[in-house]
Amino acid sequence: MRMSADGALWRLVALLVLAVCSRGAAVAEWGHHGMVAADHKLASQAGAAILEEGGNAVDAAVATAFAVCVVNPASCGIGGGGFMLIYLAQEHRTVALDYREVAPAAASRDMFVRSGQAVPELSRRGGLAIAVPGEVAGLAVAQKVYGTLPLAVVMEPAIRYARDGFAIAPHLAKEIADNAEMMRGDPLLARVFLRRDGSPRGKGEIVVQAELARTLQRIAKEGPDAFYKGDIATAIVERVRAAGGILTEQDLANYKPEWRQPISARYLDYDVVSMPPPSSGGGALLEALGILGDDNLRSLGRATPTASHLLAETMKHVFADRAKYYGDPGFVDVPLQRLLSPANTAALRKRISSTRTFEASAYGSSPSAAANPDDHGTSHLSVMDSRGNAVACTTTINTAFGSMVAVADSGIMLNNEMDDFAAQPGAPNVYGLVGADANAIAPGKRPLSSMTPTIVTRDGRPVLAVGGSGGPLIISNTLQVLLNVLAYHMDATKAVAAPRLHHQWTPSVLFVEPAFPKATQKALARNGHIVREMPSMAAIQAVRRDGDLFEGAADPRKGGEAVGW
Repeated sequence: MRMSADGALWRLVALLVLAVCSRGAAVAEWGHHGMVAADHKLASQAGAAILEEGGNAVDAAVATAFAVCVVNPASCGIGGGGFMLIYLAQEHRTVALDYREVAPAAASRDMFVRSGQAVPELSRRGGLAIAVPGEVAGLAVAQKVYGTLPLAVVMEPAIRYARDGFAIAPHLAKEIADNAEMMRGDPLLARVFLRRDGSPRGKGEIVVQAELARTLQRIAKEGPDAFYKGDIATAIVERVRAAGGILTEQDLANYKPEWRQPISARYLDYDVVSMPPPSSGGGALLEALGILGDDNLRSLGRATPTASHLLAETMKHVFADRAKYYGDPGFVDVPLQRLLSPANTAALRKRISSTRTFEASAYGSSPSAAANPDDHGTSHLSVMDSRGNAVACTTTINTAFGSMVAVADSGIMLNNEMDDFAAQPGAPNVYGLVGADANAIAPGKRPLSSMTPTIVTRDGRPVLAVGGSGGPLIISNTLQVLLNVLAYHMDATKAVAAPRLHHQWTPSVLFVEPAFPKATQKALARNGHIVREMPSMAAIQAVRRDGDLFEGAADPRKGGEAVGW
């Protein structure tokens, strides 16, 4: 998939290596005809192969998404869901596809409350944590409407990886080791990811998922109904019920993806298009750009005390708004027009002091105590083709290996997306995020998400497709990579590799990666920030178009690799 030697003349740098963390180095990938950036090399290869076969960006994205569900099963799978943003070159417009999971019909507002208190374990592991999966329906409808190849063709790489096996990459090896004890409680998870003595399989060992391969083959042949109706649906429901859940066959049969209107804003000379609710990521990203829009960030300098303080304070405001206002637009009115209005963002900018920070209550309703954010799961992929199409797609089963409930006969690992609802107003989820009534549980409702698939255009042409994995870190980290490219004029590889910071309003802590300048960290502490180092943040996958060339940047934090054609 990599470019041949005769392309070396225009590739000024064959391999750009930046030491950013222990998990690997950032490597630039270039292509003449298209690019795929995913958090696993095999997934990127699957998409690039589809481009070479004549498929468009949607064909490649669907192939990549199915493939990453196989080779990175701690992060995503066909038992999960996601969002896809598609720029259509011929129509000069962007469409947004929501195939987020939904709460079962028997779900209730207080289903995780016992004796007046939310019980976190109930929403994070086991049958009650499982929402109705949307992955298969979403990818199939994207392929049907905007793809050019048969579903069976784009699913072939994923089927092959599941049937023939693949070598465990370092990220998956770590997730297996970290979760081995819990995985022993599920027969399929134990058989696939643990050795016979119960110890975790390690880097380089071959994982075969024969049951999953058969399920994928049926979906490729019969379409999404093979998943949502019939014996596979029955097996899913029986397994969920046995684990204490409330999912029904009717829940599966009734699932439908939603086409939504993307949201957009102007930043510098660019149009930034992102995902609307139930994603909170798009709105938070655009609100942040509005707050920062009149600041000359390049003159302030990247990672300087002034720029970093401004960025941190901006994040606190948008995360406070996220907690208060965001939810499923089918159930609540999210005031996006007001939140993204110049009047609101200008008012928030005026509230930011250049020399100090404030108590959490100054940004929003007083939050409850919350846990630290962490990158537990999710996967993002970005694709561009030579026809001018672009895709940014984020997919998830939520935390590592989702609910830890798998369907033995079909190889399906099921999500724990019910934890993305607010089990109680002010009660933090696994990522430390708090929510209000807007994100309360209701039957058929989609939980709020931080996923932030984003496409940037200039003069009507896509120049950047970006997004990431990592819970709330997705929002802040996607924002910083986008600013690195647009405001600081960095190439995508350097933009992705650069050290980042994160603040989500609650907990009242400013997290920074260890490589973030120590002088800046000290200056931020003098401004009143509680600064704490976090080993590694979100994994961002970006594709940038520069003239007729495509640059792919897969985040070394997760060991991904972009593949161009």
